Amino acid sequence: MLTQLSINNYALINHLSIDFSSGLSIITGETGAGKSILLGALGLVLGNRADLSSLKDTTTKCVVEAKVAISNYNLQDFFNSVDLDYEAETIIRREILPSGKSRAFVNDTPVTLSVLNELRTKLIDVHSQHQTMKLSDNNFQFTILDALAKNAARIDSYKRGFVQLNKLRKELSKLEAQQKESNQQYEYNLHLFKELEEAKIIADEQEVLEEKLEKLNNIEAIKDNLSEALELTVNEEIGIQNLLNTLENRLTKISSFSKEYQEISERVTSVKIEIDDIVAELENANENVDFNPNEAEEINDRLQLLYNLQKKHVVNSNKELIVVFEEISDKVVAVESADEFINKKQKEIDSVSEKLDSVAEKITKARTTAIPKLTKELQILLTDLGMENARFSIIIKPTKNYFVNGKDELEFLFSANKGGNFGELKKVASGGELSRIMLSVKKVLSENTQLPTIIFDEIDTGVSGEVSNKIAAIMQQMSNNMQVIAITHLPQIAAKGSNHYKVYKEEIKGVTTTNLKELSTEERIIEIAEMLSGKDISDSALTHAKELLN
Repeated sequence: MLTQLSINNYALINHLSIDFSSGLSIITGETGAGKSILLGALGLVLGNRADLSSLKDTTTKCVVEAKVAISNYNLQDFFNSVDLDYEAETIIRREILPSGKSRAFVNDTPVTLSVLNELRTKLIDVHSQHQTMKLSDNNFQFTILDALAKNAARIDSYKRGFVQLNKLRKELSKLEAQQKESNQQYEYNLHLFKELEEAKIIADEQEVLEEKLEKLNNIEAIKDNLSEALELTVNEEIGIQNLLNTLENRLTKISSFSKEYQEISERVTSVKIEIDDIVAELENANENVDFNPNEAEEINDRLQLLYNLQKKHVVNSNKELIVVFEEISDKVVAVESADEFINKKQKEIDSVSEKLDSVAEKITKARTTAIPKLTKELQILLTDLGMENARFSIIIKPTKNYFVNGKDELEFLFSANKGGNFGELKKVASGGELSRIMLSVKKVLSENTQLPTIIFDEIDTGVSGEVSNKIAAIMQQMSNNMQVIAITHLPQIAAKGSNHYKVYKEEIKGVTTTNLKELSTEERIIEIAEMLSGKDISDSALTHAKELLN
């Protein structure tokens, strides 16, 4: 429920703050007094686009603030879902800075306009004259029918399944597209896979083979040098080994004479042992040097295969080649097992579809059951509003298609005259008739949905006399369950409000401003009398105003 609206520096308003109460509140004022400005400010704080031209004084910021009592509307979960602090009396604030930048806050926490607009749908329904065109909107027609059918929980369940179904369908389409693309490349990938598989690539093989080939290519030089090295070490006359033996013998003979000689002798012995090991290894290496031209050819062929594969797959090593082999293997396996994945995904879709079908069937059944009740309620209300021949033809057509709110198509037709043909509302109903139909719809919705506040902006356009009394009565009935604010030009409706506010202009020091004030009982009599007879208020108009108020 809207409890307070505060407006600063907006359009023709310098500063305005007004408190609202529950029940039916009436707002009146002369044409051009600023009622649309009031709604504009309210729309701004509820998430409408900001416009720098809205600033009365472009050197200072515009601030619009609304206090809303929400303790009875179960909005804690919503506040938690958008990370806002929940307050029983929530304050929504919107600012437009002189730079043109706009900011929005809920309980002093900055929010985006999308969050603000989502919150708006749960707090206030502003009905303006152009909104009657929504009556021809299929989604709005479903909203009306589903309200009476008590389908909210079923549709929430269906929507969750619908989102899941669409997700699975996208995944299936992606799998099928991938399969189609992979199939086109399958034969080539299979060829590459077999080629790499037959190569039996080992990660460090290339380095080992290159070293071995280098050895084979230089076998003569290796053998010559090994032979010469052995000659230098084992020759009886000049060989290192023989000379070290002689050296060791000479030092051994004097090692007992001095610690210094002993240490030198030990060091020579160590060198002799190392030389003996080297000689043994040289002899072994020399014996094993053997040139096999077939082996060299095999190694060369193997290396050439590896080089060709690396060049083909644009890599520089066997390790990278193994990674390529694994990737190609995955592609081949993916194609060979694609049908399995696609069948599995199709089974998931079938399972979700089956559950959705069950929920959709319940939605359809509830809608079908609610149609006679909706038709009857609307026709009774419209009869009271002077449209006694109004009739509706509402038909549900179940389909095989999945829509966002079920599997039904809805035909919502209207006839205003006895014996007349049914047609679309926007084609067969006049402006005044649309206003009365929308009021009736809002009355039905107010009894079947939870909405804290509804604001009617001149919904009484095109009606007068007894019909206006009926409109006022309907608004009064609605105000028993919710806060109703009505902007009106009709005295019959103005008199029914529990609170009455007047929008008016005044000129101060040559500057025109718009203001809003709550009227006392005496001021209400004068305002309603003026609505009856104009500026020149007659005694009969005053008497009639008092009668209407009583």
